[in-house]
Amino acid sequence: MTQRCTLLLAFLFFLAASLPMLAQPAPKQPGGAVVVDKNGVLRWQKGGQEVALFGVNYTAPFAYSYRALQKLGVNHEQAIRQDVYHLSRLGVDAFRVHVWDVEITDTTGNLLENEHLRLLDFLVNELKQRGIRIILTPIAYWNNGYPEPDTGTGFSSIFSKGEAYTNPRAIAAQERYLTQFLNHQNPYTKTLNREDPDILAFEVCNEPRYHQPESEVTSFANRMAAAIRATGCRKPVFYNVSENPDVYQAVLNAKVDGLTFQWYPQGLVANHALRGNFLPYVDQYPIPYRTDPRFTSKARMVYEFESADITQPVMYPFMARSFRAAGFQWATQFAYDPLAIAYANTEYQTHYLNLAYTPAKAISLLIAGQAFRTVKRGQSFGRYPQDSVFGDFLVSYRRQLSQLNTPEEFYYTASTAAAPKQPGKLRHLAGVGSSTVVRYGGLGAYFLDRLAPGVWRLEVMPDAVPIRDPFEKASLSKSVTQILWNEQPLQVSLSDLGSSFSLKGLNEGNTAQAQAAEGRVSVRPGVYLLAAAGKSTAAYTAKTAFNHLLLGEFAAPAPSALGAQVRHTPPVQATAGQPLRLRATISGVGPGDSVLLVAQHYYGRTRTLPTTSPAYGTAEATVPADLLYPGQLRYWLVLKKGAQALTFPGGFSGQPRDWDYAHAEHWEVPIVAAGTPLPLFAASRDQEQIEARGVANNAWTDYVTTPAGTLALRLVQGPPRAGQPAATGPVASLRAFFGDKLAGRQADLAGFTEVVVRARSSQPGARAKVTLTTRDAVTYSAPLPLGTELQDVRLPLSAFRPDALLLMPRPYPGFNALQYQPASAPAFRLSEAEVLQVVWESGAATKAPVHLDIETIGLR
Repeated sequence: MTQRCTLLLAFLFFLAASLPMLAQPAPKQPGGAVVVDKNGVLRWQKGGQEVALFGVNYTAPFAYSYRALQKLGVNHEQAIRQDVYHLSRLGVDAFRVHVWDVEITDTTGNLLENEHLRLLDFLVNELKQRGIRIILTPIAYWNNGYPEPDTGTGFSSIFSKGEAYTNPRAIAAQERYLTQFLNHQNPYTKTLNREDPDILAFEVCNEPRYHQPESEVTSFANRMAAAIRATGCRKPVFYNVSENPDVYQAVLNAKVDGLTFQWYPQGLVANHALRGNFLPYVDQYPIPYRTDPRFTSKARMVYEFESADITQPVMYPFMARSFRAAGFQWATQFAYDPLAIAYANTEYQTHYLNLAYTPAKAISLLIAGQAFRTVKRGQSFGRYPQDSVFGDFLVSYRRQLSQLNTPEEFYYTASTAAAPKQPGKLRHLAGVGSSTVVRYGGLGAYFLDRLAPGVWRLEVMPDAVPIRDPFEKASLSKSVTQILWNEQPLQVSLSDLGSSFSLKGLNEGNTAQAQAAEGRVSVRPGVYLLAAAGKSTAAYTAKTAFNHLLLGEFAAPAPSALGAQVRHTPPVQATAGQPLRLRATISGVGPGDSVLLVAQHYYGRTRTLPTTSPAYGTAEATVPADLLYPGQLRYWLVLKKGAQALTFPGGFSGQPRDWDYAHAEHWEVPIVAAGTPLPLFAASRDQEQIEARGVANNAWTDYVTTPAGTLALRLVQGPPRAGQPAATGPVASLRAFFGDKLAGRQADLAGFTEVVVRARSSQPGARAKVTLTTRDAVTYSAPLPLGTELQDVRLPLSAFRPDALLLMPRPYPGFNALQYQPASAPAFRLSEAEVLQVVWESGAATKAPVHLDIETIGLR
């Protein structure tokens, strides 16, 4: 018997040694059920380890996503498979969605077995196979139309949010629906929803709308929780507490196991990309009742969060850190864009996240997930900017870099000079741009995973070129990001791989084979096996399992059929007699193509200038000083492909200097003498690029004409609403990014001495101030004295003093901080400034609206 055991052990040892050694990433969370302990901590029932799960919402089975995929002729199941694969690549281990009950119920709450429910079941099964845990919110209260007309026919189509918790018929419909939904058997998993081990909990309803009295709110929450538990479900029940701050105590009093929150730190739907340093907006998540025993006894979940209208890849890691400091154990972004429609960003245009189309932001989500799992619950790191480096994480607004660097993992969102902490222990790398390990010429994300010593899996996504502001008015007929399948240079420096490794395509249709020279190869999008010289890779095939994927899996959008595209915004001004550097994003430039800048002093000399390409998709040229005398500079970009030429803007055939080039489109910039005033805001020009919002509940903004016929931005404060006290603090504000406006006047910055505001107020003695905020989010302000007549108010730059930054657009939920005050402020330097605000403070309450009008703001 002993001899047999010895032989068996020897055989098993030999077998294990001959199999591929698949390295694992950071330990996954345990499986099985979860419970909430008496201290409000969500724990895995088996072993008692704390839960820490991070991921996304994703809505392909429902509403707009479902219809858009259908309209494009995309197979829903295939779309879900591709997206879930990408979520797995990004390390997502949490999924949440508010189920569109209006699409899977009748008006009395009976569950309908239809295509939407089937696709939800299919999605759940796909998530389970990737090891992604799930919390479902059965009741959405939304109809299904946005941004189109409603077509839903369930109980949420006839009962509003406001009556859903008071109307007896609505309450009965919800109880009936919850019972049937939890008892629904998924045909793919053969498991009831209430028994599925990977569905960890249920959040009763999405963003309800409540009012006084509180007793009705508590009663409804208890009835819904009781309906869930009556099915025999023993999973934790969560309930939204942040949507209705006026009645939060009603939810704290409810018999639920956990509380749910959301975070939109700079509001929603700006209709353009927000610019500037927004890291102070996500520096902390202070919950006002965080010491209340009714709160501390319940688990905490963030059901939705997003850095809306921002593609900067620095927000998510900070948000994850702040969530952990506040004690959250679950956080899911809203919402991951389906691959098939992400080219247009039509699903909730204020959000934009997809691995293929927003690669840097997607890698920042990967980094944020690791931050969420690594940072201890309740751990604090101080206030920004001291917390820009925390643990193994680094976040830099100036470099647009989020980075994770541990002995085994190295992830980055932009080119970095950092080296892996322990190169010999490195197992997983993901990035955009280049590093000391990978030098890459493309714009997409890439992944390197070690399978065994000297054997790595490489995955390369296509180039993603931003060609429009993704947050403008959206349409499926308008692409905002262009996808290109280019062959790009790649250099890999891994000690176990060596400099002469082999490369072999793994994904379907990828027959590439190459031998690296000095670590250099060329790659197209796809999946590859990299092996050190002499290493056998016979054990690895496209079907080999690795973590929750197969080695040959790959999903990417087809190349965009758009042709060459250019995105460029001309400077507001250029200084006469100084060379002017111009930069544009340009796609579709092949290896043998050239890009030229045609510059013309209108109506003077014209020059054709060469451009350089510091990175793929970028063209730069310098207009010489002798062409920049006071007047106007007109210019065009010409893409030459052999004998053919395309001229931008417009993408027209031919060149501007051709005798028959008849297109009027061009870019232009005023050339001004040194000392000329520089406009930072003009109401007549900047309406679509600024943020003008009310802060108080009775404040709003508008545009009006002045007696001279010019346009002015109007900030308005109405009289107090019935039952509400008079407003205190800031009433309304204008926020304008101007960092780009300084670019053409760098040589003149030292000569500017004052900010000039042309404005007026309808109320004598109105209190307002102008603030200037730097790249490091340090703010300086000066009082803005206003009269009732439109006039220029001159504010010397020497009068600006350190002040708190007003966080506008306003964070949501409203209990988040409205101001940020850095610990210290260096001497003000105009060259560091990039954002201005006009902050209007509340005055004496009046019976009629009062207003403040702003026509222009500039430097003089």
